[in-house]
Amino acid sequence: MNQENFINEDLIQSLIANTKEDESKVREIFAKSKKKEPLTLEETAQLLAIRSPKLLEELYQTARDLKESVYGNRIVLFAPLYIGNYCINDCKYCGFRRSLRTTVRKTLTDDELRAELLNLEDLGHKRLILVYGEHPQYSPEFIAHTVRIAYSTKKGNGEIRRVNINAAPLTVEGYRIVKAAGIGTFQVFQETYHQETYAKYHPAGTQKSDYMWRLTAMDRAFEGGIDDMGIGALFGLYDWRFEVLGLVSHAIHLKERFGVGPHTISFPRIQPANGLNEADLPYRVTDDQFKQLVAVLRLAVPYTGLIMTARENETIRNEVIEFGVSQIDSGTKLEIGGYQEKREKNDQELNREQFQVGDTRDLDETIRWLVSRDYIPSFCTSCYRRGRTGEHFMEYAIPGFIKEFCTPNALLTLAEYLEDYSSPRTKEEGYKLIDRELAKIPEGERKNGIIERLKLIRESGKRDLNY
Repeated sequence: MNQENFINEDLIQSLIANTKEDESKVREIFAKSKKKEPLTLEETAQLLAIRSPKLLEELYQTARDLKESVYGNRIVLFAPLYIGNYCINDCKYCGFRRSLRTTVRKTLTDDELRAELLNLEDLGHKRLILVYGEHPQYSPEFIAHTVRIAYSTKKGNGEIRRVNINAAPLTVEGYRIVKAAGIGTFQVFQETYHQETYAKYHPAGTQKSDYMWRLTAMDRAFEGGIDDMGIGALFGLYDWRFEVLGLVSHAIHLKERFGVGPHTISFPRIQPANGLNEADLPYRVTDDQFKQLVAVLRLAVPYTGLIMTARENETIRNEVIEFGVSQIDSGTKLEIGGYQEKREKNDQELNREQFQVGDTRDLDETIRWLVSRDYIPSFCTSCYRRGRTGEHFMEYAIPGFIKEFCTPNALLTLAEYLEDYSSPRTKEEGYKLIDRELAKIPEGERKNGIIERLKLIRESGKRDLNY
């Protein structure tokens, strides 16, 4: 495959340097966004240049409206599950880098993996992302093996219905092997799209030092048959505006070359980690910049899911979630084998983790928080399991029809959680939310179908009912 460097650094730097806030242009872009049209780099740069409080608030409101228009008020929940932290790379910001002698190294055995899965199912999780260090032992065959274990491990009503992957970039054949195991999204973060900065943090002579191999990871994934993929940048390594324009460039490239943009975009901010020299981070992203970049991404790529991770603390997640976020993790444990341990949720051991978690609320607390904000916590996996992925997903999403599936399925999976796993308080508040949502749905066959399925869940013990 021809490797194409689709990151035009000169253009991006020029846009950052020369684009100034222009109220009339900004309002034109808002109007375009409301039509659910993706933005160009130039339009994205115009939104990044906004500084006036009035236009910033309009930006946030447009992001709120667009998210509601495309996805409704649901928030998808998942948990990361770290399989192993051996690594041949030496990324300067990572608690798993190979040169750290204080990091506790481990790879889960099959039995330990099953124990982790059973504990996650006991909490109510249905969606996971499996995370692997970049090491030869985490081969495509090994990844596929762990995926099959995840799908086959069940307890009572507990089961994992979607397994996403965060792992090293693979060859085309490697992606085919992983795809055959039935994965959902394959996720590779570029970390930084700025080549000089990339070289600074990823020392030469390591696998990850190859900028182009990582940049073209998603191209090979498409060649290998994977059409649901996640991209991301680690904000804080370089200028946040450059990284936003890099992510949008990546999305445009995938859409132009393969007809489908990324399924998700992640935007984690760098956090304290074992061995991290925080003085070596001159581009830390402020809370206000973080809010703006999330809202800008929502407008720039309207049909892409935006993932806000538990790196962020409760306060920031509470504020930023309304600007277009569609997925969050909850009850996150980063230690290898961490879901089997019973200890205080704020008792983190950085020599066993990749970075420090900011939001340590458990799943039940997170669901109650979302319900209090009138968001529908969702464990839905119906699009992936019914073949609504890649181009097929876009066929439903672009006209705004995806909400017709997402909202009912979110209500059904929430009812499953309330019946099987929730605390009494969360159950009471959760069913009040379901009643409020049902009241919004027009009378007719669709509403009757949702009510009937909810009744089967509550009274007959039926599970996995979806549209």
